[in-house]
Amino acid sequence: MDKKSSKTSAAGEAKKSTSTTIIQNNATNTCRVRRVLQNFLLIWLDANIDESNDDFKHSLTHLRHIVASITTFTDPKECTNFLHEIQSEKVFMIVSGSLGQNIVPKIYTWSQVHSIYVFCNNRSVHEKWAKKILKIKGVHTEIESICEALKKDSARCDRALISISFRGIDASFMYTQLIKEALLEIDDDDASDKKSIKDLAEYCRLQNDIATDEIEKFEREYHQHTPIWWYTAPFFIYTMLNRALRLLDVDIILKMGFFIRHLHRHIKQLYHEQQSTMRTPAVLTVYRGQGLSIQDFEKMKQSKGGFMSFNNFLSTSRDRNLSLNAFARPAALQDPDSVVFSSAPKSLTKPQ
Repeated sequence: MDKKSSKTSAAGEAKKSTSTTIIQNNATNTCRVRRVLQNFLLIWLDANIDESNDDFKHSLTHLRHIVASITTFTDPKECTNFLHEIQSEKVFMIVSGSLGQNIVPKIYTWSQVHSIYVFCNNRSVHEKWAKKILKIKGVHTEIESICEALKKDSARCDRALISISFRGIDASFMYTQLIKEALLEIDDDDASDKKSIKDLAEYCRLQNDIATDEIEKFEREYHQHTPIWWYTAPFFIYTMLNRALRLLDVDIILKMGFFIRHLHRHIKQLYHEQQSTMRTPAVLTVYRGQGLSIQDFEKMKQSKGGFMSFNNFLSTSRDRNLSLNAFARPAALQDPDSVVFSSAPKSLTKPQ
């Protein structure tokens, strides 16, 4: 952002003394640990950030359509200290051109750093150094172009963060299966559904990690759409559920138990409907594009003939080209040390 984004700073007025600001109700969260519900965090580093500036407020409004919680820094050291502590999430970072030249070469190799967006006033100057770093997803002079890139990159990040075991049926997979079986034994009714939806919505509001309009839409329109629609739509459900399953966050898994039941039953219903239209049971071949690191690909080759276990619901397509072009190729472009595979089931598995 540099000097361009803050008219008050450019005029020489004093900036806020705090170098770190947690956007959205930070005063109310000082005594309570906020749970992270998304797979990624957004960090914004710029020495000229001024929360009272209209341009800054305008930028936040656009960014919050994608990420509800934004952490801002004006001090590079505090920013790197914060980054160093992150272990379970991926980080998307907006950085000014002037600070980016110094901090990005130090942190771009960190595994938690997913994508970096340089926000500056002079694109030609900063493109010279930025083009050498793969994780930099462009040098931008407008917040709108950052939002467009962030929306695409965060969706790909969500898809890539799938827990895969090449050791067959591992302990975490079995643990998740036991939880799922227990959840599926529970009978739902209208009253319990209504309470579960309300409780989940209220829980999400308290965390300040999900856009308010998404939560309100979920609470208001849940029964107007199918569970698969909610899971595949660009809302918080996909991210929140898969993160909980990946990290075995039992608290959130239980809070989303009603949705897991509904989604499982919907898949089972569609399976039976599909089979009932055929004279003899048939294999339904589906595809999934997925990026793998070289290390994971080597593990997969070594486990040939064995089992791969996934701790998540997998979204797939019957269109091989869609899986390849929409998901697999972008994943390969994200990291040169990546490979791509698509999976087509060869045997029929009956849902339990």
